[in-house]
Amino acid sequence: MKKILVANRGEIALRIMKTCKKMGIQTVAVFSEADRKALHVRFADEAVLLGPPASNQSYLLGDKIIDYAKQLKVDGIHPGYGFLSENATFAQKVGKAGIQFIGPNQHAITTMGSKLAAKAAVSTYDIPMVPGTDKAVTDLKKAKENAKEIGFPILIKASAGGGGKGMRIVEKEEDFEELMNSAVREAEAAFGDGSVFIEKFITQPRHIEIQILGDTHGNIVHLFERECSIQRRHQKVIEEAPSVVLSAELRKKMGQAAINVAKSVDYVGAGTVEFLLDEKNNFYFLEMNTRLQVEHPVTELITNIDLVEQQIKVARGETLSFKQEDLQFEGHAMELRLYAEDPLNNFLPSIGTLEVYKPPVGKNIRLDGGFEQGMDIPIYYDPMIGKLITYGANRNEAIQLMIEAIDDFKLEGVNTTLGFGKWIMQHPEFINGNLSTNFIKDYFKPEFLKPALTEEEELVASVLATKVLLNN
Repeated sequence: MKKILVANRGEIALRIMKTCKKMGIQTVAVFSEADRKALHVRFADEAVLLGPPASNQSYLLGDKIIDYAKQLKVDGIHPGYGFLSENATFAQKVGKAGIQFIGPNQHAITTMGSKLAAKAAVSTYDIPMVPGTDKAVTDLKKAKENAKEIGFPILIKASAGGGGKGMRIVEKEEDFEELMNSAVREAEAAFGDGSVFIEKFITQPRHIEIQILGDTHGNIVHLFERECSIQRRHQKVIEEAPSVVLSAELRKKMGQAAINVAKSVDYVGAGTVEFLLDEKNNFYFLEMNTRLQVEHPVTELITNIDLVEQQIKVARGETLSFKQEDLQFEGHAMELRLYAEDPLNNFLPSIGTLEVYKPPVGKNIRLDGGFEQGMDIPIYYDPMIGKLITYGANRNEAIQLMIEAIDDFKLEGVNTTLGFGKWIMQHPEFINGNLSTNFIKDYFKPEFLKPALTEEEELVASVLATKVLLNN
């Protein structure tokens, strides 16, 4: 494999290309008109324009990407995450074009892309499941009966897709019908598939995921867990590895369960098996993501394994160079997703120019980014600027280094989640490891991030308030 086209943009495209360069592999970038001056375009050996800024006119044009790959005699296509990374049809077309898709086969992508199909596939392996329906729910009356049998609160979830779309929590029976219809409409709009299913809602779950790797020779291993419980709107904000609550015994059980999930679809490449962990440390299969995860760097730091390099080696037909008993982890890694969002305004995207952009540098500080000073944050794509990652000998050290890195990050021109990330790192419950997916909902209020007034500002405010009182 001498030349790889990266069918993505921004920080993940650049991240993949850096590993390709390390391996002596040439790279081809694709870009939209909005990304003409992007870092991944400048870093690549070759670059081709896909079209206008909108994703459906550029990064989602699978056939056009394949045509370019054939013209440029590309050996492999790496999809990164998002866009076409979990598009089974695209993966199949890449293979038919005589190009290696750096990811799993069409069957694995299709099966794990449907939560119901995934449940059916893993059922023969005795994987723990959240109590719920095992088929798509369409009849409202029957659905309500199912919900009552399971017991409220319940969770209505879209079978296709993710990211919180088509998902509704129903606390009591009288709200069921309205929320059921709402979930179906949203699922149809987001995924073109209104199929939903019902599960028992676990009230204070942790979100634990296991990184797996499989080769074309039937070998599958896990690279331990990531804790991804800090979320807002069902989207991860902070990720870390390892989790503070997993014992060696529980880690082994969850790791084997993840391997079994991968075996159920003859998985090849890097993937992630996601679980919910309840307050009694019972774990339940949630879903499998058939691609590289945004949060893969924390696993890389504690295992010292380059996951992109492993993806490429597997795609070349190589056997994994390690067995499960060879794998171990050391230290602790923490990741903050840096978004151009305004935490004071319901995390709405903050579009503008990076007037000042000077990331922190230092030992055990890593930034996976796709921007530099003077660049614009485009409105057309996910507003993630990059990922700030720290590593320490233990969790406390990783947290303290993250706080220092946030303080040293000079960024002006757009609102970001840097201050929000620091607030989380300093929260007593986070420091103590008392986490759940409700953490932000339970503890965060926007006013916590408002800067305190200086003595001079307090004096001015006091004088103004006195004048108002006197005038009244």
